[in-house]
Amino acid sequence: MTMLQGAISENQFEPREIEQALELVDILDTRFHKVGVALSRACASNGELEEQKLEEHQLLCYEFAFAAAELKSIRHFLESQLKKAASQDLALIFAGETIAELMNRFEKLGRGLGLPNATNTIRTLPIYTQVLAQSSPSHLERAGHNICRSGDLFHDISTNEQVDLARDMFRRFAKDHIAPIAGRIHRENLTVPDSLLDQMREMGVFGLSIPEQYGGSAPNNSANTQTMIAVTEALSESSLGAGGSLITRPEILARAIMAGGSEDQKADWLPRIASGEALAAISITEPDYGSDVANLNLKATKADGGWVLNGAKTWCTFAGKADVLMVVARTGGELGYRGLSIFLVEKPRFDGHEIHVQQENGGQLQGRSIPTIGYRGMHSFELSFDDFFVPDANLLGREAGLGRGFYFTMNGMTGGRIQTAARASGVMMAAIGASIRYTNNRKIFGKPLAEHQLIKAKIASMAARFHASRTLAYEVAEQLDCGNGQMEASLAKLFACRSAEMITREAVQIHGGMGYAEETAVSRYFVDARVLSIFEGAEEALAIRVIARSILTNHLNSNGG
Repeated sequence: MTMLQGAISENQFEPREIEQALELVDILDTRFHKVGVALSRACASNGELEEQKLEEHQLLCYEFAFAAAELKSIRHFLESQLKKAASQDLALIFAGETIAELMNRFEKLGRGLGLPNATNTIRTLPIYTQVLAQSSPSHLERAGHNICRSGDLFHDISTNEQVDLARDMFRRFAKDHIAPIAGRIHRENLTVPDSLLDQMREMGVFGLSIPEQYGGSAPNNSANTQTMIAVTEALSESSLGAGGSLITRPEILARAIMAGGSEDQKADWLPRIASGEALAAISITEPDYGSDVANLNLKATKADGGWVLNGAKTWCTFAGKADVLMVVARTGGELGYRGLSIFLVEKPRFDGHEIHVQQENGGQLQGRSIPTIGYRGMHSFELSFDDFFVPDANLLGREAGLGRGFYFTMNGMTGGRIQTAARASGVMMAAIGASIRYTNNRKIFGKPLAEHQLIKAKIASMAARFHASRTLAYEVAEQLDCGNGQMEASLAKLFACRSAEMITREAVQIHGGMGYAEETAVSRYFVDARVLSIFEGAEEALAIRVIARSILTNHLNSNGG
């Protein structure tokens, strides 16, 4: 038993309290279902979702997606405590706080859909009062006290031996090799050094989701997503930009290649990605379209022996150091998803903030990095392709892959999104850990910060949300390895990224003036966390066009429209 588990056991929560909270979640799930059925009908015509009606109900779809994320996170956190009662008090605190917020969402949705107000009835239930009482000031204060006393043990978790070993090994590596340089990389806007990349190659970081038969470390019949999450958390705790995010690009590209690549492309590219010989960048977003992938406009025109690319891309992270860019381009005349294909664009490496590639045939690729407030170390680039030639062999899936680029991309993005949830977990771990150390050492009004009720309550709420987010990510990882959970990966990303913003904000606040100083690590965590809700699917597009659309479609299919 860890110190934290021992401290928590002092509160003597009984399984019945968890079961009681789950009973309330069942009631809320019933309400969520009714809201979903009503919203699906409001957004549909003739039994199918209609784009114009979805546009008219964007606000409701947005609230609906967050309600889905909150319900899932509450349920999985509570259910996990029936198996491993290590954080029962935090699970109950999270349930009480989040259910109160969830009821407000239900009220907004009900008003918007003209539904009877069922929340008043729920609020009168004894079980509702009992569950919300678990997030009372006394519960928060006691939990916060125990967490502050436990120090860095607040994030202890037990998954399985392989995953736990990987997490511990990479956490030690990150602490020794990434943390000492993370602050300087951020403050001076440096590029991740080759010395660090070489060490990460040796440790196999780039092949975590690539099957062993292709040189990776994942089993041949499974992606081993939980190990990828554990490693990502550990690296992101030391640095988002110079640690955990280095895994994202190979994760997306490898999954896209496994989904759509020809056998010779898999045999060629996957071992190079796994070894880190071929560093990758993902080039999807365009200046005028952002997350609107269906309307991407960079053109690929057929030429003798290959294709010629013309157009612009933006927010292509790590494009300078990358050896290969996964470029989504329009190969067909038709608009929408069906006209898109993926090209594996090879290029030389560039340090610094500019790219210039000149081909013998006159084609050019130029790029410059975009100054950002955080997430530094890898640099995000604007790219311009001018008659840039790509051979036929680098069209993903070859001729069979023409027009299927969107679907291959979505396979890659599923991995990228659950990996981003793990990146958010790492940043949250760092922020909470820094806050605990600061509150234990800093005195104000005659006593340590850790002895003030409000600070203890903040720490408890931060830890509860972190554990809920993390539990959801690991649960979705299991689903993905069984071939399911694509929508849930987006849901976990949505919840984790918003949680990281909230937690890093509180960490800065706890540090007071020092939290706003660039020399203090929590200021970096704060600006780094802010990008998480933007990339790998902006929060708004993810909520409305992926999560809400998926759930509403299921309602229509199960209810016959």
